[in-house]
Amino acid sequence: MSSTETTGTTALVGERADILETLTKHRHFLRFTARGLSDEQAAQRSTVSELCIGGLIKHVTATEEAWVEFILNGPAAMAPSGDDWEQHALTFRMLPGETLAVLLDRYAQVARRTDELVATVDLDAAHPLPEAPWFEPGARWSARRTLLHVVAETAQHAGHADILREAIDGAKSMG
Repeated sequence: MSSTETTGTTALVGERADILETLTKHRHFLRFTARGLSDEQAAQRSTVSELCIGGLIKHVTATEEAWVEFILNGPAAMAPSGDDWEQHALTFRMLPGETLAVLLDRYAQVARRTDELVATVDLDAAHPLPEAPWFEPGARWSARRTLLHVVAETAQHAGHADILREAIDGAKSMG
């Protein structure tokens, strides 16, 4: 039996519904870790790492947006620039003046765009991956594989955020 998920006014079934339902679930867990936090708490590094909950939300937003651009426009959409590593590192931090509310709103905007894409994209359409030491040379990812990567990234970082939240005030996402 396949699941059904709704995006806008379109009811999805089967594989598309499964992808969207799973991504929606992990997005919820990530956002749930931020419930009731002040901006200061969301920016707090509560472990020895550089990570903070607001930064993880910011990073997942940027990552999801970049992979959607890859699905739509291929590897050129992710072409590195000279300051890419510095910019990438900043996605893990809340910078002065950034608020949790704005980060969550931006995440919702990116999520809506991705959800619309899941409803319409050819899941078999593929592009070569951008050149990077962590990708196998010559590898190609389909839209399906790319969306599964977004699900995995979101789930992994929701787990990180859960640990950070527990270290801030003892709150847990589950259990």
